[in-house]
Amino acid sequence: MSNQVIKLSQNAAERIKKIMSKAEKSAIGVRVGVKSGGCAGMSYIMEYASDIKPNEEIIEDKGVKVLIDPNAVMYLLGTEMDYVQEKFNSQFVFKNPNETERCGCGESFKI
Repeated sequence: MSNQVIKLSQNAAERIKKIMSKAEKSAIGVRVGVKSGGCAGMSYIMEYASDIKPNEEIIEDKGVKVLIDPNAVMYLLGTEMDYVQEKFNSQFVFKNPNETERCGCGESFKI
């Protein structure tokens, strides 16, 4: 288990289960990746996954399936994915030990 690319908090797993219950039947899990952009250079992306792409890391944790884009693995190693509910918003939060900088809005990061 310790060599998992990312770990899910209980809140994140529960939220993914809820999202998946409303997803199209073809969805098998959620895909996590990173893309260039945002004020710090990179941002996290999440989407429904309806298939497993070549070389994807598959993480099954707390009853949910998360697929990691192979191009994102090196950026996500050791990350914990959490889901935080606050008074005015709720969102997935990535606690990434590889980040050297994060923008003020929390939307992007630098490695």
